[in-house]
This record gives sequence, structure tokens and C-alpha cells, in this order.
Amino acid sequence: MSGDTTGTTSNDTEHDPCDQVFVLLGWAWDVTLAARAATRYPVTLANVSEIGALGALIRIDHDYAETVDLSRPLLAVPLPEVRTPIVIDGWHRIHKARQTGVTELPVIFLDGDDERACRLMGGGIKRRW
Repeated sequence: MSGDTTGTTSNDTEHDPCDQVFVLLGWAWDVTLAARAATRYPVTLANVSEIGALGALIRIDHDYAETVDLSRPLLAVPLPEVRTPIVIDGWHRIHKARQTGVTELPVIFLDGDDERACRLMGGGIKRRW
């Protein structure tokens, strides 16, 4: 893990789904745990421009982004007092969608309890790893 680097994962979640952490501006989530929780939720569609509003903060491997599967759902979590859920897995898919003109992507929205269960730090929580 590379500290509090903006918009990174310990091993990009789209490359390897095991033991993943997404970090954004001092917040971090256990993506592996979130993916397990996501199996209890329906897949819906989200507008790429809305769900990807934080895209300018995320580092993208452009070559890898060309290879991602847009049918794989994004994972998003709510944050207290934030209107738009935060994507914690799927930024390469969002990038590819934007590049190819795709306007909607499948997404799974976790609820607040599951967001809190997979949050490692941020929002008053100290680093747990």
C-alpha cells in the first residue's frame, strides 16, 4: 500500500480481486470485503458522468483500461453527508466507458452499514492496517 496516495489500490482491484484496498483523500476501504458484501445487493445502472465525478483524482493505467470488461459492475459506497456515492472499485471501467462513449455502467451500491464495515480509515476512523 502506498500511504494516502489519491485514488489508488494496493494491487489494482481490476487486475487482482484479492486483498484490495482503495484509498482516496485519507479514506480507505477494504474492496475485497466490499465485494463479498456486494453479493447481497442488486446490480443497477449508473450514469457514468455522475458516478465518475471524482475521476480527475484517480490514477488510470490507460493501456490496462482498454482491456477491462464494462459488463463487470462497479462497487460504490455512500459517505456521510456526501450526495453522490463513491466508487471504490471500477475506475478503469469508468475511464474506458468515457473513452468509448458508453453512458451507463452496471453498479452495485452498498448501504451505509456495509460501507462502514469495509472502511479502514477516514471519517474519524484511524488506520487499521
